[in-house]
Amino acid sequence: MTFLESQNERNPQNAPVQHHQLNRHDLDWRADGHRYLSYSYYLKKIYGFRVQRVSLDAGFTCPNVDGTVALGGCTFCDNRSFSPSRRMPIRNIIGQLEEGIVKVKRRYKCKHFMAYFQPATNTYAPVDVLRPLFESAIAHPEVVALAIGTRQDCVPDDVLDLLEEIGRKVPLTVEYGLQTIHDKTMEWMNRGDCYESFVDAMQRSVGRGFELCAHIMLGLPGESHADMMATAEAVAGSGLDAVKIHNLYCVENTPLAEQVRSGEVKLMELDEYISTLVDFLERIPGSMIVERISGEAPGDYFVGPQWCLDKPAVLRAIQEEFQRRDSWQGKNCSA
Repeated sequence: MTFLESQNERNPQNAPVQHHQLNRHDLDWRADGHRYLSYSYYLKKIYGFRVQRVSLDAGFTCPNVDGTVALGGCTFCDNRSFSPSRRMPIRNIIGQLEEGIVKVKRRYKCKHFMAYFQPATNTYAPVDVLRPLFESAIAHPEVVALAIGTRQDCVPDDVLDLLEEIGRKVPLTVEYGLQTIHDKTMEWMNRGDCYESFVDAMQRSVGRGFELCAHIMLGLPGESHADMMATAEAVAGSGLDAVKIHNLYCVENTPLAEQVRSGEVKLMELDEYISTLVDFLERIPGSMIVERISGEAPGDYFVGPQWCLDKPAVLRAIQEEFQRRDSWQGKNCSA
C-alpha cells in the first residue's frame, strides 16, 4: 500500500486524489494573488480541505527549566500563555484530542485535524515514552497530520529515527525553537543553548521525510536590524521547509514582564515590526512555508504590546507594506 492509499483508507470520504502529491515547490501562490506562502494556503492546496490544529500537552518540561542546562526557563516564556492545553488539567492524549476537536468544530467547519504537541519540549524523553504518545495521536480517525514542537538540543539520533518512522505513517512537522542565530541573545533569554546545536540538528534531520520548521522572534533585546537580517539569511540557507515568525511580546509571570515594566526592555512598535518582518520575508525562499507572522496571548496573561492583539489589523498592515513596496516573499533571497 502506498502512502497516499493509506491516507485515503484513513479518510475514505474526504481524502482528495492530490493529497501529498503536490509539494511546497509546486505552489504558484503569486499567481493566486498572494504576497507570501501562508500556512492556510499551503494546507488547503496540499490536502484539498481545511485542516485545523488541536493542541496537545504531554506534560513535558524543558532542560532549561529542570536544571539540566539552566533553571527557570526562557525569559519570555510562560507555557500557559502560549498553549491552550496548558491552561487546563493535563488529561490523556485521546481525551485531549476528543475535547479539542469538539471545540474546534464549534468554531470552524472542519473535519480534519493536525495533532499538535505544543507546549514545552516534546522530545525530551526516551523513545519508549515518546512512541505511545505520538502513535495514540495519529491513530485518531480524524487526525491527518502531526506536529511536534521541541528544542534542537533534544533530538538525539534515536529520537530522530522514531520521528522518521512516524513520518512514514502520517505527514509530520517537527518544529525547532531557534528564535535567533545569535548566541548573545540566547544567553539573554536563558536558553541554555546555542546556534551550533540548531545547525547540528538540521544536519541530522534533513532528508528524513518530515517537514522542518523553525520558530523566529523579531525585536529581541540587543539585536539590530542587521542582526535580524542575518538570522533571515541563515534561515534561508538552512534547509528548513517552514518558519514561524512573531514579535517579542510579553506575558505575566515571566522575567521579561519585570524588564518591560522597568523600562529595561522596549518592545517593538507596530510600524517597526511590519517593516522588519517584510524585510525578513523578502530574504527567505518563496518555497518556504510561513506558518505564522504574528503572535498573541490571552488577555489575562498579556502585558504588551497591545497592537499584536488585533491580528486582522496586523495582517492588513503586512499586506499593505508588501503592496507599497510592490514586493513578495523571496524577492531579495540569495539562497
